[in-house]
Amino acid sequence: MTGICEGRVVVVTGAGRGLGRAHALAFAAEGAKVVVNDLGVGVDGAGGSGGPARAVADEIVAGGGTAVSHLGDIATAEGAASLVATAVDTFGRLDTLVNNAGFLRDRMLVNLGEDDWDAVMRVHLKGHFLPLKHAAAHWRAEAKGGGGTAARVVNTSSGAGLLGSVGQGNYAAAKAGIIGLTLVAAAELARYGVQVNAIAPAARTRMTEQTFAETMAAPAPGEFDAMSPSNVSPLVVWLGSADCAGVSGRVFEAEAGRITVMEGWRPGPTADKGARWTPVEAGGAVRKLLTEAEVPHPVYGMR
Repeated sequence: MTGICEGRVVVVTGAGRGLGRAHALAFAAEGAKVVVNDLGVGVDGAGGSGGPARAVADEIVAGGGTAVSHLGDIATAEGAASLVATAVDTFGRLDTLVNNAGFLRDRMLVNLGEDDWDAVMRVHLKGHFLPLKHAAAHWRAEAKGGGGTAARVVNTSSGAGLLGSVGQGNYAAAKAGIIGLTLVAAAELARYGVQVNAIAPAARTRMTEQTFAETMAAPAPGEFDAMSPSNVSPLVVWLGSADCAGVSGRVFEAEAGRITVMEGWRPGPTADKGARWTPVEAGGAVRKLLTEAEVPHPVYGMR
C-alpha cells in the first residue's frame, strides 16, 4: 500500500457491507482513521443492527488500523451531526466524507407507493445532504478560523441516476438528485478548500445481486472478480485523498477495471427563430434538431 491517506480521518456511511465496507477497509489500508457508519438494516431498509458497523471497525483494528463505529441515522439532523462529532471528538479532525448509505424499494411506477418513494428519497438524497451539510459547516468554521484544509467529499450516484432504470423510479430520481447536489456543493464549498465529486459504481452487492444475477455472478477461482466492490474503492480512496487536488464537481463511473469520466447535460443542436414560435413551427424545429443530436443511451432494463 502507498499510504496515500496516512493520518487522514475518513467517514464512510453505509459501511457495514458491500461497497461501503470495501471503501472503509481500503481507506484503512492506506493509513486513514475510519468512522464506520451503518444502521445494519435490510436491503429494503427494514430492521437494524449495530453488528455490521462494529464488525467492520473490529476488522480494521484487528488488521492494525484505527476505526470506530457509528450507529446513528444519517438521514436525521441529529444522526448526521453526531457522525461529524464522532470523527472530530475521537480523532481530532475530519478530512473526508464518503456518502454511500442506501437501500432499495423497487416497483414499477404504477405500483410505487408514496411510502416507498419517501423512504428511498430519505436514505439516498437526504442521507447525502445532511452529512454533507454538517461536514461542510465544520470545514467552513475551520477555514474561517484560519486553518488550512484539504477536505474531500465522495458522493454515490448510480447508472440509474445517469440513464434511468426500469422499476426504479424512486432510486433513479434520488441518484440523479445526488449528482445535482454534488455539482452545487463543489461550487459552493470550493472557497473553503473542499472538493466534492461523485461516483456511479457497478459491483456485486446486496442491492444488485438479484437485479443483475447473471452478470454479477462470482468468478471461478483464480479469475479476476470483475464485480467485486473492492474494484471501486481505489478510485474512492484517491478522490478522498489530498492527491486529487484540483479535481472537483466531477462524476466518475467505476466498474471492474474501468474508470470513466461521465459527461452530463450540455448544449446540443440549437435553433433560434429570434421570435416566438408557433406550436407547429416549434415541433418542426425540434424534429430537425433531433436528427442532428446524439441518440441517448437506453434506460437500464430496456432492450
